[in-house]
Amino acid sequence: MHSLSMFITQFAPRAWALGVYVAAVFAIVGVMLGLSWVLGGRSHRRAEAEPFECGVAPTGGARLRISAKFYLVAMFFVIFDLEAVFLYAWAVSVRQSGWAGFAEALSFIVVLLAGLLYLWSLGGLDWAPTRERIDAYRWLRRGQGRLDAVDTAVAEKH
Repeated sequence: MHSLSMFITQFAPRAWALGVYVAAVFAIVGVMLGLSWVLGGRSHRRAEAEPFECGVAPTGGARLRISAKFYLVAMFFVIFDLEAVFLYAWAVSVRQSGWAGFAEALSFIVVLLAGLLYLWSLGGLDWAPTRERIDAYRWLRRGQGRLDAVDTAVAEKH
């Protein structure tokens, strides 16, 4: 028992506070999940299984094909939004960090600008279709590659 009490007392009070906090969080989450399971409804009628969208009955499936560009834009937003958070933290402590902090912030900005230029060169920011893609789409829609008069005029124009 003596070695256990020495093991317990060698931890700092902050470590104990963190442990109590984590235990309390898990306890609260467990109580909330348990109460929702105990007190929740149990009826499974057909109307209750349908999603409710402002009183309008849903039509069609929920599995839509969405372009990957939407996900890319979301990822770019997160990346460049975090840049603003880091630079704000640097701006708050600019006097304490001195020239070394300025050099670190400058290198951070240079790396982000290099990433932005790389993204731009890959075409990750281009949303509008190019003329070649439009022509290829028209060719595929026609099937045999036959061009009508409008497509021929457009092709001669460009």
